[in-house]
Amino acid sequence: MALAQTEEIARRLTAAVPDIEVEIVKFDTTGDLDQTSKLLPHGGKGGAFVAQIRAAVLSGELQAAMHSLKDMPGNEDTPGLVIGATLSRDPPGDALVLREGVTLEALRQSRGKGFKIGTNAVRRAAYARRLFPEVEVIHFRGAADTRVRKLDNGEKQRLPDGGAVGPADALIMARSGLDRVGLANRIAYEFSAAEMLPAAGQGIVAVECAAQDWRTRSILSSIDDPVAHACADAEREVLWVLNGHCNSPVAGFSTIDGDQMSLTASVLDLSGNTIIEALRAGPANRPRELGRAVGLELLAKGAAEIIERSRPR
Repeated sequence: MALAQTEEIARRLTAAVPDIEVEIVKFDTTGDLDQTSKLLPHGGKGGAFVAQIRAAVLSGELQAAMHSLKDMPGNEDTPGLVIGATLSRDPPGDALVLREGVTLEALRQSRGKGFKIGTNAVRRAAYARRLFPEVEVIHFRGAADTRVRKLDNGEKQRLPDGGAVGPADALIMARSGLDRVGLANRIAYEFSAAEMLPAAGQGIVAVECAAQDWRTRSILSSIDDPVAHACADAEREVLWVLNGHCNSPVAGFSTIDGDQMSLTASVLDLSGNTIIEALRAGPANRPRELGRAVGLELLAKGAAEIIERSRPR
């Protein structure tokens, strides 16, 4: 999926700047190499998938790096780097993938009892427990196509202690990821934002570069989508205000209609039983201000306590 996203960036850059030569450099990060462990020991998604690539940009080994925006830590900055471009947003929602013989109706009627849903995202896990209160949520890792293959083959997910969980009866995955690996036909159900609010930045591909590399910044600006960029700024500001961590079930999603932006964000406890939400609207040209207001409202409603309870000990 990452390669498909990078190739899309290369195509857009070549079309926008015809005389440019684009070289795709493949990176095997810690998160790619370790398909067993939970991401937390590697520093969350930021440590597992982002840190090594960022180091290569800072050293000058790379001029730019592609990230799925939802994987970029929002409660910290990397000095010397900026997001030079965001591509237009893909469908941002989450989708349910079922193994043969399992139906959505059965999941709903049973409240999930007797079924195992696989995901590695604490946000999806919390929402799954909220939607299907008696379901068993299991740790499930791997690239999008790998996860679907394991689901179909009834494979268990190996754990760092040598044990295993599963097999899974269903998976919750990003709709855009399934699209990119050609598995959109496996989507049994698409969750609405009201059912499962997306992660901040979900569906947005970001291109990061060195802050002082003005030539690269100028080139990247030619493929930047201003609507997606504004939404990214608003949603990531919520993460910054909340100072969450990789084990925090935090969600945020914004839309723009004319000159107005709407932003919804939520914080859930890991059980899915408690949820705090905030919804505000404001000028689309002041996204960070809107994100800050939403984040502060969540804090006023008790979000900090929920985040602290979910913090690893």
